Amino acid sequence: MRRYTARRCLLAVAQCLVVLVAVFALGTLLPGDTADVLLAEQGTPEQVAALRERLGLDRPAWDRFGSWLGGLLTGDLGRSLLTDVPVADEIGRRFAATLALALPAFVLVVVLAPVVGIVTGLREGSRLDRTLNAAAVLLHAVPEFVLGLLMIASLSLAAGLLPATAVGLDGAALLARPEVLVMPVTVLAARQLCDLARQIRAGVAARRDGPVAEHLRLLGMRERTVVLRHVVPNAFGPAAQQFARCVEGLLGGAVLVEALFGLRGLGTGFVEAVQNRDVPLVQAYALLFAGTAVAVHLAGDLASHRLAPRREVTA
Repeated sequence: MRRYTARRCLLAVAQCLVVLVAVFALGTLLPGDTADVLLAEQGTPEQVAALRERLGLDRPAWDRFGSWLGGLLTGDLGRSLLTDVPVADEIGRRFAATLALALPAFVLVVVLAPVVGIVTGLREGSRLDRTLNAAAVLLHAVPEFVLGLLMIASLSLAAGLLPATAVGLDGAALLARPEVLVMPVTVLAARQLCDLARQIRAGVAARRDGPVAEHLRLLGMRERTVVLRHVVPNAFGPAAQQFARCVEGLLGGAVLVEALFGLRGLGTGFVEAVQNRDVPLVQAYALLFAGTAVAVHLAGDLASHRLAPRREVTA
């Protein structure tokens, strides 16, 4: 287990480096830069050249990338080329809005998905199982953007029950008005909830009548003990990787959901940084997203590697 963990950690570090190099390379290939954005069409070629020199954009790409990596090792993420604000402050300002959106969605997925998956897996083929499975497939088939528009049209515009957007609200204001987050959280959590619930359901259904469970029943073990100590724990091993994919899906979906509902979080901040060619800010966002995705996948792989085989053998 230690050797496997060490290999996976080294691979995770390599993945983050590859993402950073790829993001920086793609950023340099985009037409224009921050100087073009700041001066738009009003600047003369001399003014654009002077601004590029002041911002350090005239330096070779490999030199700028090496300087950024050196600062990263000391905890310095650099400064925004557009606003001259420290990158850490810029990300921290938007982090609260994303946390207010992603944390309730995460809790919703973690609480409801195991319940739905276990209940339907233990009652495979029943009317409840068929109904919930059909609803999960239907909900998963609807794109997040479409689901958000449908909820805005029905719950906000038609019924007037919930606010349509969160424009002008930061993290603290969002917490003071939780009704604003009902629709964004629901849209963000819907698809990930369906994916994880179906994965857990498949694992529970496969192990409910498996050879280990049947053997334990023949030994006289009560059904409740078989389910709680053997069926459910063994089903959660393979589901750990799906759980990691759900967390990654929450990060990716936050970009679309924040744009749809007017939340000024990390997702919209990343999009704006790309539009402004603000390379230090783009790199910081990429590092944050990639690091989070790699970390949750690493945790999922380690949990799946340790829990599933060991519990199956012990049973």
